[in-house]
Amino acid sequence: MAEPLLEARGVVKRFGHVHALQGADFAAYAGEVVALIGDNGAGKSTLVGVLSGVLAPDEGAILLDGAPVRFAGPQDARRAGVETVYQDLSLAQDLDAPANLYLGRELVRKGVLGRLGVLDRPAMRRDAVRAFAELGVTLKDPTVPVAALSGGQRQSVAVARAVAFANRVVFLDEPTAALGVVQRARVLETVRRVADRGIGVVLISHNMPEVLSVADRVEVLRLGRRVASLRAADTTIEELVGAMTGSLDRGDAADAATLVAAPETPLERPQQEPEPQPSEEEA
Repeated sequence: MAEPLLEARGVVKRFGHVHALQGADFAAYAGEVVALIGDNGAGKSTLVGVLSGVLAPDEGAILLDGAPVRFAGPQDARRAGVETVYQDLSLAQDLDAPANLYLGRELVRKGVLGRLGVLDRPAMRRDAVRAFAELGVTLKDPTVPVAALSGGQRQSVAVARAVAFANRVVFLDEPTAALGVVQRARVLETVRRVADRGIGVVLISHNMPEVLSVADRVEVLRLGRRVASLRAADTTIEELVGAMTGSLDRGDAADAATLVAAPETPLERPQQEPEPQPSEEEA
């Protein structure tokens, strides 16, 4: 079997007396969508925090391309090709899509103008339109502020921004939350296109039908440990719920409806990683 792009082995993370991770394992492979699921408190947010450089593990190992790695912070993980799209998207609502794509990584003009900090807006717009097209993101007018875009388009812009700079793994926290059916389908298509480019996509979601429709594999966390790693094509919602709840009877789905519909706690964005913020209130 191929080497995982990003792997966690026996990761332990404690917050005082709380053991958020108790020897957790995880693996993301190139060109696949792997869903990370678990009930609230299972340790998903903590595990993603460790894998994306937000948190340092107390024990265990993180491997990137098979070699041990220790991220000093989120920027270190980004430099290694690991990006995270948080549920709040972190988009500057008063800027257009190309400006958001390069937010914090702006291109400057060559020569004297570049040394003076003059931005190369035409180049950013040209590259952004090409990046959007490669992911199937359609924007009628890329020059309008993202506040004027639909929810699905804003989510796609956030995904495209991560993919434009990630070459290994992208974490997506509830990418279709609060979207309509059509917008949801478009975002999931974008997710699939990202994996088709050879990038490992980690989907954090509580929507079981959606997980089974787009994921290649599902990893289940319970009480800070991985309790199952299943091929999506070979499993069912009832089996996923059974793994989440610790039930050994895969046919027992008495509480499935409640658990599948349970709201997920979104990942918290790292406070040590400041992002440029819009000057006006979000529309």
